Amino acid sequence: MRQDEQTVSRKGAKARSPKGRESFSRFANFATFAPLCEMLCVLLCASTLMAQQIGQNANPEGTSTATFKSTTQLVVEAVTVKDKKGNPIEGLGVKDFTITENGVPQTISFCDHQALPVTPGEAPPEPPEDIKVYYRLGEMHIQPEAPGTLHYQNRRLLAMYFDMTAMSPTEQMRALAAAEKFIRTQMTPADLVAIMRYQGAGVDVLQDFTGDHNRLLSILETMIVGEGQGYGESTDDASTADTGSAFGQDDSEFNIFNTDRQLAALQTAANMLGQLNEKKSLLYFASGITLNGIDNQAQLHATIDSAIRDGVSFWPIDARGLTAGAPLGDATVGSPGGAGMYTGASAMAATANFKQSQDTLYAIATDTGGKAFLDNNDLGRGIVQAQRAVTSYYLLSYYTSNTTLDGKFRRIKIALNGNLSGDLDYRQGYFAGKQFSKFTATDKERQLEDALMLEDPITELTIAMEIDYFQLNHAEYFVPIIVKIPGRELALAKRGGAEHTLIDFIGEIKDNYGMTVSNVRDKVNIKLSDETAQQLAKRPVEYDTGFTLLPGKYMIKFLARDDETGRIGTYQSNFVIPNLNKEEQTLAISSVVLSSQRVDLKEAIYNAVKSKDREETTNPLVVEGQKLIPSVTRVFSKSRDMYIYLQAYQQTAPAAQPLVAFVSFYQSQKKTFETPPIEVTTGMNNRLKTMPLTFNIPLASLAPGEYQCQVTVLDPTAQKSAFWRAPVMLVP
Repeated sequence: MRQDEQTVSRKGAKARSPKGRESFSRFANFATFAPLCEMLCVLLCASTLMAQQIGQNANPEGTSTATFKSTTQLVVEAVTVKDKKGNPIEGLGVKDFTITENGVPQTISFCDHQALPVTPGEAPPEPPEDIKVYYRLGEMHIQPEAPGTLHYQNRRLLAMYFDMTAMSPTEQMRALAAAEKFIRTQMTPADLVAIMRYQGAGVDVLQDFTGDHNRLLSILETMIVGEGQGYGESTDDASTADTGSAFGQDDSEFNIFNTDRQLAALQTAANMLGQLNEKKSLLYFASGITLNGIDNQAQLHATIDSAIRDGVSFWPIDARGLTAGAPLGDATVGSPGGAGMYTGASAMAATANFKQSQDTLYAIATDTGGKAFLDNNDLGRGIVQAQRAVTSYYLLSYYTSNTTLDGKFRRIKIALNGNLSGDLDYRQGYFAGKQFSKFTATDKERQLEDALMLEDPITELTIAMEIDYFQLNHAEYFVPIIVKIPGRELALAKRGGAEHTLIDFIGEIKDNYGMTVSNVRDKVNIKLSDETAQQLAKRPVEYDTGFTLLPGKYMIKFLARDDETGRIGTYQSNFVIPNLNKEEQTLAISSVVLSSQRVDLKEAIYNAVKSKDREETTNPLVVEGQKLIPSVTRVFSKSRDMYIYLQAYQQTAPAAQPLVAFVSFYQSQKKTFETPPIEVTTGMNNRLKTMPLTFNIPLASLAPGEYQCQVTVLDPTAQKSAFWRAPVMLVP
């Protein structure tokens, strides 16, 4: 038996949008805007039904069964073995290697030899003039490998990473041309290339690893030169151009954040590639990275550590090439002015800045096993250099004897047995995994971000969502998002002895082009007293927030995590906000909200909104102090009434015209119930001529079962109509 929906509601709206579009109109006057209201509340409502018993694990005889759990951690090491002349040594097996972890010998389970040729294959055919534009952003990702598998056996993995924020348009063209030349003439049959890009907003995977020359070339050809401009660093020393502007904030403060973002983006790219067991080379096209003293050292170390942990070597390629700049700059920069022009301070500062930017490239390359390619106009040689560095290596796999998930660093040593000798190059250690209970705040944030990037959903928590829309003005729509999680899943933390649980929420909305237009990040703290835990076992937890969007097609991805147990649930869906201004033949209406609960705002236990009046004027679902709780699953009990709310819009009418509306229920294509028609003659005083429509339907006379609920709205004056239909379920 399916139970009626009763909610323990926690409302939040820490919605953020990079375009600053979080504001929405007041309910009473759509012409007046107010910022998006942060509303966090837990609504406890009396339930008239008994819920199913859950979590019953004891057997009838009262005896218990012992449960044994074991975990194994597979560690994969890429080892390059060369003789004294630098030639690779082949033909080695498991018995030829010894591995110790923190001094403890380990048993090698697998040894796979990867032999990669460096001779280019036949030149691929020229791409057609009409290059196909592939849908890339928002969909492409690095396909992970299953643990212990080698999806790219005997293949060389080269990831081309273009930092568009660190290159001028001329340098971008030079980098793209070098990449195109390599794919056309120097790519071998063993090479697989991925294309990644950073332009300030995040790391985009334009193409996963592939050997399809035409596809790679088409993506390079369609990349827009000039992207990512505006995020670059600006110096603030003797070499800075004198623009005659008034004194402002020190540019170095902005450079700290810009550099951190560049390094964090590199770390994100390394984490993406870390899903693969093979050796990976990341070709980093940029024009240098300038560190700001010790301010960026923490992020620099985090990026290098992440690359080492994920088996990624950085191969930076300075897109500036060999430069011979004028002492006071060329025609692209202004005169520095001041005494530094005559003392040589300006020229020395410019030279020092250039060298510092190359020092960072050298550091990230050396520390990760790569090599920086600097001061050379033939950028293609840098790609070939990375290609030829990976010719032959062994993948050694073992199950570590230390299964403790403590997150500590474990040092690895690999040696050749017997009389074998050679130079070994491998990862010197790794950081062990962590149990969720030992996660730091940074670990938890990274876990949420990584989960948000995954294409496959995580179903440890069950999430249901409803997305509605209400027109605010001729351009914008308020989109309330309602998320429900079964409370019984959160009550598990109580069984573990926790006194409260923290629910983390993170979500983003992307447009039809894959660009993020709005996002939300929030936390909900729920106390787990005996009384609250019993209520959670019977009722779902509701979280709701809202966004202001333009008409169009969108995709929402929403994650919730129980901060006590670490379980995550993902919800992803596409939705459309229609342009109601173009509804000329039919009557324009909003989403139709079905509910079985109206709750007085005074019943809120947790409420971050101090003023009840503020919530009433900003949320269309709050009227006269009563909040409508949408039914996400649309399952209703016969013992409770059904509430229906929607809005009709008469944009072109000189004045609000009377409307007639009624609700019908159909079962097996036969009408079983219909409400008396209601007439609405007054509306809101706005340009849309908004007419709110509310129904209160008793369900006691209907038999249990599935119905089709239809809402009909008629405009006799304009001779227009609107129909809405959706399935509903009635239970005793």
